[in-house]
Amino acid sequence: MSYLDKLLEGTEVEWKTLGEAAKIQRGKRLVKSELEESGQYAVFQNSMTPLGYYDESNVKANTTFIISAGSAGEIGYSSVDFWAADDVYYFVTPKSLNNKFLYYFLLTQQTKITGQVRRASVPRLSKTAFEKLQIPIPPLEIQQKIVGILDTFSELTAELTAELTAELTARKKQYNYYREQLLSFEESEVEWKTLGDLFEFKNGINKEKEFFGTGDKIINYTDVFKNKKLFENSIDGKVVTNKSDIDRFNCKKGDVFFTRTSETQNEIGYSSVLLSDIDICVFSGFLIRARPITNLLLPEYCAYCFSSNSMRKAIISSSNMTTRVTTTGTALSKIKIPVPPIEEQTRIVSILDQFDTLTSSISEGLPKEIALRKQQYEYYRDLLLTFPKP
Repeated sequence: MSYLDKLLEGTEVEWKTLGEAAKIQRGKRLVKSELEESGQYAVFQNSMTPLGYYDESNVKANTTFIISAGSAGEIGYSSVDFWAADDVYYFVTPKSLNNKFLYYFLLTQQTKITGQVRRASVPRLSKTAFEKLQIPIPPLEIQQKIVGILDTFSELTAELTAELTAELTARKKQYNYYREQLLSFEESEVEWKTLGDLFEFKNGINKEKEFFGTGDKIINYTDVFKNKKLFENSIDGKVVTNKSDIDRFNCKKGDVFFTRTSETQNEIGYSSVLLSDIDICVFSGFLIRARPITNLLLPEYCAYCFSSNSMRKAIISSSNMTTRVTTTGTALSKIKIPVPPIEEQTRIVSILDQFDTLTSSISEGLPKEIALRKQQYEYYRDLLLTFPKP
């Protein structure tokens, strides 16, 4: 016998349409000039993110509501008074129906409700699309017990998410601190060289759209923007090439790639180092390849050094802003980089690799753990709210 069966033993569950069980009311429109950026009462219009704030409320605390335009079909619950605008329907329930019980049950019907949304220029959900939805109404004390259980699950999930996020933030902060400490050198401590003394620069391949999707591997803008280290198995892009393309735009282990264009200055010149040998691989025209011409730098050292705060500032300062932010091999070649002995580079890489591994494992594990907890919560929610129909 399930927990729900035990709760219901000897009791009856009444079924009603949503329109019979609760009074469905529509919010009242406010014009943008009436809203403030902060205030006492949140104003909900077309999403679960407040449109703004107002000095009055039109809906009491502990009320369930549905967005009917924009993010149409989203179901919300507010534990405080708020203002519902005209794209919000909210539910006034009798004493026999716990409003939060209604909220949890409607979440189990989310797919049905969003399936009724009319997809036009602005997605819309009409009142008639959900007012005939059948809902169970067990005795009030059973509703309250179910709400208590699901509230506890929700709180535990939220606490775990906050803890994992805080742990990740702390690890990233610690990693950034040690990276900056390890890569901060005085002028007299190590040899400094310009990038032009250490690399030769080249822009990437440009092809028409029809050449992409099949063929040989290509390192794309997003590959570099999202990763400071690149390996063969992380490169998914394909492009049709010929011998001339391969000769001019080939990629080798140790090559450093920079993004050469961006919408914002803070995102210009992101770098990534190729740490795999690949038989045939080219690189995108949105990138600049920096190919080492000496053995003075370890590729792994480059991966960390070019992402340090000091190098990022230098790269940003060397960029040019017109309609978009751009950088060039000529501009990059003038930037100076610290070149400690190989033994010191090896030590730095070893330490930062450990931090990087720890941070990456948390970064990868966090979404999985949160998703698992969400699935667990939804499983028990649906189990507790699946009532036998007459």
